[in-house]
Amino acid sequence: MKKLIGLVALLMIVLNVVAQQRVVAECTITYAINIDDSQASNDAIASLKSSSKTVFIKGVNSRTDLISPTFMQSMIYQKNTGTAAILREFGANKFMTKLDAAKWKEENKKFEGMRIETSSETKTIIGYECKKVNLVMSNGSTFSVYYTPAIVPSVKEFEYQFKDIPGLVLESESIDAEGNKIRYTAKQINFNPVPPSKFDIPTSGYRIL
Repeated sequence: MKKLIGLVALLMIVLNVVAQQRVVAECTITYAINIDDSQASNDAIASLKSSSKTVFIKGVNSRTDLISPTFMQSMIYQKNTGTAAILREFGANKFMTKLDAAKWKEENKKFEGMRIETSSETKTIIGYECKKVNLVMSNGSTFSVYYTPAIVPSVKEFEYQFKDIPGLVLESESIDAEGNKIRYTAKQINFNPVPPSKFDIPTSGYRIL
């Protein structure tokens, strides 16, 4: 009888957790970008400080726009095929890189074998209580992430390092090629419908790389 009561209690806990989660198949998330002021200042970093990151999700499709005063980069990812297209604009110059499923995995090979270490730390970001986890890469480098378990996006693989996190990442860190630590923090989530045209891959006007 005690075992039965224990199983029922466990089931109620699991159902409660599931009920608190919301699978979101359509949204727009805008992130602010911050770099530690103590780091070396150059034109690239100054430009990045004035940049923004926006993620669009619609069903199995996602798009990530990184916009700065000097360039724009868009990454369109299709979950059902595992393929991606990266669009880059520098003034009047436009370039496109297409990645099939194998190339996409190769592009993100550095994240294979990464461990997720839980933490007791929490933070409220745009009204959502977020849990902290530390991501430990195979080379030993570590960076932190805050995610809300209340929202589960319908596609997560476009940010390959976050694909196994059980929720929506609202703050994360990354290290650029020069060793600068960059922080992305969500400042708004919009659940309005996203136009399908956001995920159209251009057929002209871009130089294929």
